[in-house]
Amino acid sequence: MKEFVIEAETLARKLAGLRKNPRAEYETEVSFDPKDYKPAAVLVPLLWFEGEWHLLFTRRSSSLMNHSGQVSFPGGSWDVEDEDLTATALREAWEETGIRPEEVRVLGEMPAIGITTHFLVTPVVGIIPWPYPLRLQETEVARAFIVPLSWLADHANFYTSTRIYEGKTYEIIYYQLFDGEKIWGATARITQELLKLI
Repeated sequence: MKEFVIEAETLARKLAGLRKNPRAEYETEVSFDPKDYKPAAVLVPLLWFEGEWHLLFTRRSSSLMNHSGQVSFPGGSWDVEDEDLTATALREAWEETGIRPEEVRVLGEMPAIGITTHFLVTPVVGIIPWPYPLRLQETEVARAFIVPLSWLADHANFYTSTRIYEGKTYEIIYYQLFDGEKIWGATARITQELLKLI
């Protein structure tokens, strides 16, 4: 398996470089006007556990209106009281998982991704301490779990498939099951883009 050595300062510089040349990517091959999308952000939590880097994922509650029951990163819609989208990601992660904003070492933002439910999602990469006493908001989060970067980078563990939704063609990334959980869609795409950076 591939070993990942993450130099936080180097990754932060790469992320800063991406923000100097912002570009929105979309799940679909058809371009959309970002003005038609609602701003949102997710925290992409990196953590060190048992001698290697992992990512923390959540599975959304089956009672939610959008993306119910799906694996995601903690996050949600921008609020007018949020200073910026990094603040949105930290606030939502705290509300959903109990990770305190001051305990996240924010490295930077990745390019925004437009998703089919018309959110323009900005991934915010940060390092969190681990183990951590998570406090899940049960009305929003059914489960939290971690996955090694080495597993996520292994080509044997993911594939792409074309789907048609509302007349548009989408190239979707799917991971094999990990501990019974399916990582796919925008969450898988964000994961793959982070792995490319690292």
